[in-house]
Amino acid sequence: MSVAADLFYREGIRATGVDRIVEVSGVSKTSLYRVFQSKDELIAAYAEAHDQRFWDKWNKAAEAHQDSPLDQINAALDDVAESIARPAYRGCPMINLAVEIPDETHPARIMASANKMRLKTEIERLAAKLSVANPGWIAEQIMLLVNGAYASGSIDPRSVSGERLKSAAAAIIRAGQTGVKTTES
Repeated sequence: MSVAADLFYREGIRATGVDRIVEVSGVSKTSLYRVFQSKDELIAAYAEAHDQRFWDKWNKAAEAHQDSPLDQINAALDDVAESIARPAYRGCPMINLAVEIPDETHPARIMASANKMRLKTEIERLAAKLSVANPGWIAEQIMLLVNGAYASGSIDPRSVSGERLKSAAAAIIRAGQTGVKTTES
């Protein structure tokens, strides 16, 4: 699974065939198909494993900052920046997956969507603790910030830093706390 995950991330999900996975891993095709009945099942397992790692990190940061919703948001933003700064960075795995698999009923695509929706819900929950007028709006704005950082980082990783992300999120939160219009017209 780790070889397939690495290839899916580095070379793309659709560009990586089973033959390539077999070649790099040294596992026979028969052995691979004993564990995963299809490439789609392997892709779904890749999405599930990434989702689990993401939420394990999130929960660890949440536990470390349980008394401060703002620090929890900031820890998540630092994690985004750290991910983008990695030498092998090639975008957000969940966004990449959603782009490569347009079928909204594919199990991996469902996992990618669920990951992003859960993140939005968690940010909304934290925003509500920050006394903002519209926590849902704040969460949507921070999600745009995060997903935009992932995209910008794919083009120029130096353009994204934890400090820039936290500063932008703080401005969004302040706007929500001070009564700046936070709903669509």
